[in-house]
Amino acid sequence: MHAFDVLGDPVRRRILELLATGDLTSGEVVETISAEFGIRQPAVSMQLKVLREHGFANVRPDGTRRIYSLDTGPMAEVDAWLNQFRRFWTQHLDALDTEIRRGRRERSSE
Repeated sequence: MHAFDVLGDPVRRRILELLATGDLTSGEVVETISAEFGIRQPAVSMQLKVLREHGFANVRPDGTRRIYSLDTGPMAEVDAWLNQFRRFWTQHLDALDTEIRRGRRERSSE
């Protein structure tokens, strides 16, 4: 499975967003994802397994709990692929920044 296949699922993307804020127990992930997507624990566990198996998440035991953390390695593959397209939006974003700053200067001098 390619990194974009993994990221193509909204549940997996949301789990990665949660893990980006810090380590979470599987129970915390299940609680949030169940509330937001209306899916049960086995379905969330399946998504966590996909993330683990493809290197996006790590798991470590802590007594009877399982602690999940983000593994950013596969994101480098995504970043490298996106890099070839950055030139299309970087110039536009720089121009937008210039216009925003110009507008702020004009408003502050009024």
